[in-house]
This record gives sequence, C-alpha cells and structure tokens, in this order.
Amino acid sequence: MNAEVLRRRLEFYRDLGIRDLYRRGVASPKTGIGDPGSGIGKESEPLLKILEDIGDCHRCRLQEGRTHIVFGVGNEHSPLVFVGEGPGADEDAQGIPFVGRAGQLLTQMIENTAKKEGIPLQREEVYICNVVKCRPPGNRTPEPDEMEICGQFLFRQLLSIHPKAICALGGTAARALTGQKEGVTKLRGKWHKWRDIPLMITYHPSFLLRAYNQAAKREAWEDLKKLLHFVYD
Repeated sequence: MNAEVLRRRLEFYRDLGIRDLYRRGVASPKTGIGDPGSGIGKESEPLLKILEDIGDCHRCRLQEGRTHIVFGVGNEHSPLVFVGEGPGADEDAQGIPFVGRAGQLLTQMIENTAKKEGIPLQREEVYICNVVKCRPPGNRTPEPDEMEICGQFLFRQLLSIHPKAICALGGTAARALTGQKEGVTKLRGKWHKWRDIPLMITYHPSFLLRAYNQAAKREAWEDLKKLLHFVYD
C-alpha cells in the first residue's frame, strides 16, 4: 500500500470516528469489509458510544431517503447476535430492526426453535442488527461502498458485544462477515468465523416468506438448532 492510499484510508477511518487501529492476521489485497484481518480497535467500547459516533450520519447516499437510522436492538450482553442486510420500510419507520413480516418470522424462528429444543429463549434476549443502518431505496441490495462505510460500525458493534456466536441472515450479511461471494445455499449449515467468533450462515427470513421455499425453511430450522445448542448448551 503506497503512502497516498494509506493516507486516504486513515482519513476514511478518521471520518468514521475511529482513532485506534490494530492489525490482526494478514490483510487481504482486496480490502473488503469481509476481510477478517483488517481489524479496527476499540474492542471494549459501549454500544452507546458507537451510536453517538454514527450521529446524524451523512457518510453515504443511503441517508438521502431514510426516516430513522436503525442501529440495533436487544441484549447488549447477549452471547448470540443476528446480523441482517438492512432496514425495510417498517424498520425505517420505527427505527428498530426486523419488525416487519420478515422480523415477525425471525421472532418465530428464534422462539419456536428454542422452545422445541428445550432452550428458554425470547427474541429480546439476543441482539439483532444489520450491515447497513439506513434503508436502501426500494429495498435494493446495499452497494459495496455503502457496506464498507456502515460495516465499520457493524464491526464495532460485534467487537463491543463479543458474542459466543454470530448468525448471518442472508447473502449480504454473509459477504460482509466472510468476504466470500458464494451464495447462502453453499455457505449455510457449517461453521465459519468472524475474527475469533464462530459464525453460522442461514437464509434471510424475507427469503423464507416465499411459499415455494419450503425446503429452505427446513434447512434454516436445522441451522438454528445447531446454532442455539452451540450457544446455550
């Protein structure tokens, strides 16, 4: 990395409110947000500090149409964090992730799977957030630069909570946390890692709402069973 590229990178982190950097592992030549080696510091900072650093964010084009920044919700000391793609219309209106139809299904997935497996767990006991914090127009997939900017705040959230495991919901979250381009079908059902934290990838609830995805619903249930037993047994 030459001096000019390094200078721009440091300015980018400074604009995000990040002052301390550390290097862990070998950074990828492609410095995507999914690179587990391209670390940022502040591992013990509280979530409130991260939210304050986001402020009234105007760092990317997603701010243009948003109603609320959707930061995250749930138990900030949870051993389990779910990461989705980004807010939809209901989430943008309320400022809370996963409150629309997909969110209602996620609640059922968590609580019903836990109940069937004999694990006392309610949705509010886990932490839920997204890769991007503002709603993409028309619910489109976030662009790489949008994921890069918001992804730094996601990483700080995960470092702050440092859960026992993370669940990536859908392809966007999977790419953000692993850097891999394969689809969810190929990545799901087995353990990956984000930094030193075990990561399970499964389908996004919005995908499971489609009537023809019955097989995917069964696979998501198996993924959640494996995840919940790992975290709570």
